[in-house]
Amino acid sequence: MNTPESHILVIFGASGDLTKRKLIPAICKLHNGKRLPEKFAILGASRTEMTDEEFRESVTDFLPKDDDQCKCDEFLEKLYYQPLGTADADEYGKLKDRLEELKEKLDIPGNYIFYLSTPPKLYGVIPANLASVGLNQQEDGYTRLIVEKPFGNNLETAQKLNKELLNYFDEKQIYRIDHYLGKETVQNMLVARFSNGIFEPIWNRNFIERVEISSAESLGVEGRGGYYDQSGAMRDMVQNHLLQLVGMVGMEPPVVAEADAIRNETLKVFQSLRPLEPEEIRSNVIRGQYMESRIKNEQVKGYRGEKGVDPESRTETFLAMKFYIDNWRWAGVPFYLRTGKKLPTRVTEVVIKFRPTPHHLFQEDGVTAHVTNQLIIRIQPDEGILLKFGLKEPGAGFRVQPVNMDFHYSDLSDVELPTAYERLLLDCMMGDQTLYLRGDAVEAAWRFVQPILNAWEENPSLPIYGYPAGSWGPQEADDLIEGEDTWRYPCKNLSDDGTYCEL
Repeated sequence: MNTPESHILVIFGASGDLTKRKLIPAICKLHNGKRLPEKFAILGASRTEMTDEEFRESVTDFLPKDDDQCKCDEFLEKLYYQPLGTADADEYGKLKDRLEELKEKLDIPGNYIFYLSTPPKLYGVIPANLASVGLNQQEDGYTRLIVEKPFGNNLETAQKLNKELLNYFDEKQIYRIDHYLGKETVQNMLVARFSNGIFEPIWNRNFIERVEISSAESLGVEGRGGYYDQSGAMRDMVQNHLLQLVGMVGMEPPVVAEADAIRNETLKVFQSLRPLEPEEIRSNVIRGQYMESRIKNEQVKGYRGEKGVDPESRTETFLAMKFYIDNWRWAGVPFYLRTGKKLPTRVTEVVIKFRPTPHHLFQEDGVTAHVTNQLIIRIQPDEGILLKFGLKEPGAGFRVQPVNMDFHYSDLSDVELPTAYERLLLDCMMGDQTLYLRGDAVEAAWRFVQPILNAWEENPSLPIYGYPAGSWGPQEADDLIEGEDTWRYPCKNLSDDGTYCEL
């Protein structure tokens, strides 16, 4: 098993929630699983005044509870802390001195990873300050920069941020993180497609009728109303997470399983997205906002009643859209995206719906048996893959009924799925950018959604529909689907749909 080179991971914003709840537990799991080098250190940096011991104490409660306590104690010894005014360039001399001190004390070469777990307004400031003291250089080791989302608030700010980063770091040093790409089932889409002769030959317009990608959340804004009201579903979910899934589904086979080869192919998908014309936005993009309702005998407030939300807010908490990819593989195949808060369950999945058979051979009482062939790739929860097809019911005649063939990761009792942050952090330590976003792909995704954001801002007559909290969104979203068909309405459980549905 390969392990990364010895290095120091510097986390800016180390006193924040993301560091405690996601980053430190993920790195601890990597340490306990012997995936990290023996000579390794984490240096937390933020404005809060703390000693090394106080920093260790502040994260202790967030360490994995089911892991060996001795290993966790050993991990804590690798944590250090440096108080730092992250926006003040004059403070970065102290950071450099502390890194030099740790290098000598722990006998670690000059390999640094800088993780920006900070507000987005600092994404352009910190790299400039690092460069001011030479911490962007790679003279006696490597230097890498991990940038959290949101990567820009629109196309203009994304382009500006890319330019700022590239002033101080090379593209090969920049790791733009999207935790959706770290999920095992997202990566498994590539393996399912390109390692099996039964899928790739039919992964095209000749056999696929449509593609649906849904990401539902049962929670609301949960105290983040002030932030979410400036963001909305388009910026929060579609521009990054869901379009990345579109890229994975729609890409051509890369020549090799390497970062640039794979990211080149997803970029081509984004460049092939057919722009929505202003007159199409009204009919092809449905946005909604959850309203007050009762869920399981509990009164639930509407979005506009949430703390920090404008009482007249027109920020979307639900978005469904239809679009096309204009290339040889996907010409004429509609893609549908749907995401929202306060929906019936938490679930993210990709649905590939295949075209019906052209030969209507089997009938029951003069009615043609209709079986929808679907491949469902479940991202979360109950991670796995489900294939739906038709078989004959036992008995006389040829009555066809739909059946399921499924695989669940939970069936692998001896395998523990790594969290997205475990996978992505380890990839960065190994220098693997495959599951990280490249600057040109980020801008291409923004280029597709920007006209929609502009239309909403410039045309107040474009509607935002209300939907009761706990429902599947506005009824108007069903009108996006062509013909008499509708969305797949998933359950928390993947494969017992139709007989048992947990919400």
